[in-house]
This record gives sequence, structure tokens and C-alpha cells, in this order.
Amino acid sequence: MTFDLDMIKKVYELYPERVAKAREVLGKPLTLSEKILYTHLWEGAASQTYERGSSYVDFAPDRVAMQDATAQMALLQFMQAGKSKVAVPSTAHADHLIQARVGAESDLQEGINKNSEVFNFLSSVCDKYGIGFWKPGAGIIHQVVLENYAFPGGMMIGTDSHTVNAGGLGMVAIGVGGADAVDVMAGMAWELKMPKLIGIKLTGKLNGWTAAKDIILKVAGILTVKGGTGCIVEYFGEGAKSLSATGKGTICNMGAEVGATTSTFGYDDSMRRYLSATGRQDVVDAADKIADHLTGDDEVYANPELYFDQVIEINLDELTPHLNGPFTPDLATPVSEFHEKAVANGWPIEVEWALIGSCTNSSYEDLSRAASIVEDAFAKGVKPKAILGINPGSEQVKFTAERDGFLDSFRKFPTTRIFTNACGPCIGQWDREGSDKGEKNSIIHSFNRNFAKRADGNPNTHAFVASPEMVAAVAISGRLDFNPITDTLTNEAGEQVRLNEPQGLELPPKGFAVDDNGYQAPSHDGSTVQVNVSPTSDRLQLLTPFQPWDGKNILGMKVLIKAFGKCTTDHISMAGPWLKYRGHLDNISNNMLIGAINSYNMETNTVKNLLTGEYGEVPAVARAYKAAGIPTIVVGDENYGEGSSREHAAMEPRHLGVKAVLVKSFARIHETNLKKQGMLGLTFDDKADYDKFREDDTVNFLDLDQFAPGRQLNLELVHSDGAKDVILTNHTYNAQQIDWFKAGSALNLIAAEAARHA
Repeated sequence: MTFDLDMIKKVYELYPERVAKAREVLGKPLTLSEKILYTHLWEGAASQTYERGSSYVDFAPDRVAMQDATAQMALLQFMQAGKSKVAVPSTAHADHLIQARVGAESDLQEGINKNSEVFNFLSSVCDKYGIGFWKPGAGIIHQVVLENYAFPGGMMIGTDSHTVNAGGLGMVAIGVGGADAVDVMAGMAWELKMPKLIGIKLTGKLNGWTAAKDIILKVAGILTVKGGTGCIVEYFGEGAKSLSATGKGTICNMGAEVGATTSTFGYDDSMRRYLSATGRQDVVDAADKIADHLTGDDEVYANPELYFDQVIEINLDELTPHLNGPFTPDLATPVSEFHEKAVANGWPIEVEWALIGSCTNSSYEDLSRAASIVEDAFAKGVKPKAILGINPGSEQVKFTAERDGFLDSFRKFPTTRIFTNACGPCIGQWDREGSDKGEKNSIIHSFNRNFAKRADGNPNTHAFVASPEMVAAVAISGRLDFNPITDTLTNEAGEQVRLNEPQGLELPPKGFAVDDNGYQAPSHDGSTVQVNVSPTSDRLQLLTPFQPWDGKNILGMKVLIKAFGKCTTDHISMAGPWLKYRGHLDNISNNMLIGAINSYNMETNTVKNLLTGEYGEVPAVARAYKAAGIPTIVVGDENYGEGSSREHAAMEPRHLGVKAVLVKSFARIHETNLKKQGMLGLTFDDKADYDKFREDDTVNFLDLDQFAPGRQLNLELVHSDGAKDVILTNHTYNAQQIDWFKAGSALNLIAAEAARHA
């Protein structure tokens, strides 16, 4: 079954004319990214050239996808927009709220029992507004999207930073906050600064123990966690064509870890094979008619330095397996160099847990290759030293892998745990026994992120990212520094044996199969569907619009916290046990900035309350200031808001009285989320001014009443000794975004527009 085939055909009908017009306007050959972007302009056919890295552009995405943790807030906002049905095909996926603990069956049922109120809300609100709902156990959003919705040349947005996974099928798929999703679902344009372009040329072909995952682990080491910010990464070359579609998806997925707006590949035979295998031959037939438009022009790939802002070349023949981490996904180490580096840094070598899955590496191919390692070890009499945990990507993948014997292969190790088709440990939904002790230890996984406390809540867990094959090998050896290319293992007979190279299947020879994929189609007419939210619920809370700006300078702000070093969205609004409050703004605000390090005492979740002179938890101090009518400001470091797309990291400060966030630099999605919620997201003109903020300062805007595009804003710091500093700040607000600020939020403007046309 192909979803939304008519929509896909309409998109393809536009391609020849719009690509030709874009080529004429730009006056040059086009990259794939440019073809997709210029084909999806809100205005229609291109009439002007948009400058990369500076022009704000309105786009018309083809579809929207939401996962359950972010869908709650997105749909609560959509309910305020005054619309009866979504304007573009949209889906919600129940994958984040199921905790991994014992195993798939019991964990899934426990997850349904604990989260029934939220799942029922999502089911009913999707039914009412024409949104497809993928029920608990159906699978991880990005794998389900790849199997059912992604199509070459399309544009989609999703309320999860790893929406970019769909680039594996040649899309421009971008992670956004819920307010952006509301815009598109409400039939509005979606705004994005025209991205810069990074071209990555892949030559050669993967071999032996090297996997697609190692390509993005290598890229992360080159670009770092912010090297791709504001850019689309476009892969090309014979090496790119040699990769499977799910391998491409893995690479695009983890592009979020270099800050990239998205990543993508040109349409090729591997995409044709995958689309056909997942029941979408009709998409292949339609795409083949415009195949030349679904990849970059030949001239671009022949001379990439003329058309991309940056070009990187990687020879896959020479690439070796990598382990990235700990605590950051861009600390890349070839496995051959790992022992020396681990010893030098004091990283624990022994591993108790090894985890395969997540949206990054949970495909049929991934499971088949990892299972081949387990089968080989079992046949050679080698027992595993670590516990192996498996999260299949979807019910379709799980059902097919079960049929073809791969899950039985994993079960040959009696300690293996097969978890639910859900995110689980990847996003902190893991009840790991003993993690509360806070002991220093290491784990290895095939996930995408490895920030401190992310997987199991223990800040001393050193998490390393690798391919599924390497994760399986490390689970067997029990050591992070095990190099399967050169090292041997001792089997039960005392013999030294070497693991064979992984063998896998790109696609199931007997085809994919599934009894129930977990999809709930919405009602054709949802006008009679009731969406009930109890006023006494601690899980769901209807939203109250934020107050508009009064047009005056904001005066008397206190510094709520000056965050030191890395401050990701996990630090600003943690996941894990807090996921259950994602639909209740007031309750989840009790986790606001509790993971950020306060630069004044180098501790987490303890800041000075200037009303009492005592130290307290960040949310409690924020509530005290709010109750007293005192506005606050948050000061931060580089790449502030790195990580997940969660808009809660912007909504919580807004809810608790924070007026402005001033940092050295922003991660893209978080800066946009702040703007959408009517917040001021500012950057230092001189980064050294970060040091001028004192713990007991009073901060005043001097010229906010003159807020305008391109105009810097002056802040006055009044110190307790009577001294003052005036610092200059920058912003990237355009006229429309300033209107969001003035109205109190972007949603306030949407609702007002809907009311005018009612």
C-alpha cells in the first residue's frame, strides 16, 4: 500500500517546470538540494535567487510527522489554531513513551497501561483532525516513515531532530519544533533560512567490518557537532550509489549530530529496490519518469567545489570501523586506535551492556548483519561477556526478522533482551538496573547521541557509538578495545578464534511481511470526534496563550542562570522520566535547566535566588521570580540548544518568566523554537561579554522598543556595586519573526488569522 500517492504524483508533475525555472533564475547547474528546495517554494516557481546562509525563505512541505512525546504539545497547539483538518498529510507515532526494562511483550503492555491517557488523547485528536496514528509497538517514527512515507524529491518536516533520516530516500526532511509543524498543518508557509551546502563525495566501496554507520562517525569527527549548522549535507559519488537505502538513512539520521539542517542522497537503484520491497513500486514508476530531476546535475558532481560551500571526500575503500564518544557524538576514534586513547583518558574498557536499534540502526539489514556475528560466535563456542539489547525499528522489521530467524540468532545468547519496537534506551527510556548508583562504567550502542545521563540517567556512564556489527562484536568480547579485524577470542574449549566478517541482507529475499503494522487511519469526517482533556490531569494540560509584548523595554531582569559549557536540549528539558509530562507544560517545567551547569558555582540545578539570598533549584527560583513579577534572562555558551528538536526547551522558560536567552551561538532548531514562542534569542556581539555577567546583576534592555531586522540591541548590566556595563547583542529576527514576538507567539498570530476568516 502506498500512502498519499496522488500527492506524490502532483509533486512530481511540478518538477520539470520548476527545476527548469530554478536553473534559469540561478543561471547554473543545480545540486539535488537546490532542486528540492526551489521546487517547494511557497510562491511557486522560482522568481529570484535566495542567498545561502542569509535569505529567509517560505517553503511548502509535502507532509508532517510527529512522535508521541512532541506530538502532544504540537497537537495541543494545533487545537488552538482554529482549523478543522490538517492541510497536508500528517502522522503521529507512539514510540517514545515505552520504557525498556524486561522485554518486548511485558514492556509494551506496561507502557500502554502507564500512558493510556496520552495514547488515547493522541488517537482521538488524530482521528478528529485527519492525522494518521501509528499505535504503540508499531515502530520508531523514522523507520516507519522510511518504510511508508518517504519519497525521492519530497520535502517533509517532523517534530524530531532525526526526521532527517528520510534523506535516505532522497528527501529534504527537516527536524522542527511543534510550532513549525502547526504552521504547516494549518496550511501556512514554513520559513527557513536558505541553507548552505556541504558536498560529501564518497569513492570506493565499504568492505569487511566497515558499515554505513562508520561514514557518518567519520564525518562527525571532521565537522564536529556544529560544523553542519545551517547546512544541507549532500552525498554523491560511486560510493554513495553503492550503499543501501537504509544505510543512507543511517548516515542522514546522524547528520543531526553535526548540526546539519538535513542530509540527502540522489535517487538511485538502491532506493528503487527499497521502495519496491516496501510495497511502493508505483512510487518508483512515478519517480523514474523524472529521475534526472531527483539527483544533482552531472556538472555539479563532476566539479563539486564550484557548487558547494564546502566539499569533503571520503574513500570507502580505506575507511575503518569507528567508535565515537564518550559524552559527545563527534569524538571519533578508529577502532584500531581505541585502546591507546581509552587508557590515556581513563575510559572504562569493560562493557556490561551493548545495545542495537534506535531510529539510526534498526533496519532489516542492520539486524541481519549483527545476527551473523552472533551466529558465528555461537558456532565457534564463544559466550558473550556483555548483555545484548535489541530494539527493532518497526513491527514490519521485527515480524520479518522473526520469520527469517534473525531474532532466534540473537536469542542463542541467553542474556539477550529483545525490547519493544520503540526508542527505549536511545532517549533515556531504559530502566537499567543499578544505574542509580552512579558508578563509572561504559556502554556501547548503535544510537546517535551519547550525552551524559542520556541513556540510563547515570552521569558516569561513558556511552560510545558504533555500527550494529561492532556493537555485537564488543558485546561478545566484553571490551571496548576489541578489534575484530585483528583480535581473537577464547572459546569454551580454550581455543583462540577470530570472528568472521559480518554478512547481511540488504532486503528480505522472501519480502517484508507483517500481520498488523499498527496503523490507525483517521475518520473521513472528524467533526463529531470528541477530544477530552481532564482539568485535573497531571499528564495533559490545555494551553493558555502567552501574553503579547507591551511594546516597552524589558527592565529589571535577573540572571536566572549563566550556563557553563555544553548546554543541550537534554540539559534544558531532560527526557527519560520527564517524557510523561510532555503534554503538561506546567508540570514538565519542573525540569527546566536542571541539567545545566551554573557557571557561578559549577553545580547543576542550584542557582541563587536574589529575593532571599539563598540557593535553590532552577525551576523553583524561576517560579519565585515569576510570582514576584520579576523578568529573568538566561545566559549561555556555544551551540546552545544542541540536540533534540524539543520545543519544551523553549516553552518552559517562556512559561516560567524568562524573557531572553543570550548566548555565544545557537543550534538552529532551538533558536527557531525560541522565536516561535515569542522569546528573545540573542547572541553576543563580543563573546567575551559573557564574562561580564555577575550572579547578582540586574539587566535592562535599552532599545528593545526599536526592535527591527538587522538592528542590534543594547543591554545594560547593573552590578551590585553600582558599576554598569553596556553590551551589544545580535539577533537574526526578520519582520515576520518580530511580529511573532510582538504577538506573544507565532501561534497567537495563526489563531488571530483563523478567527478573522471564520
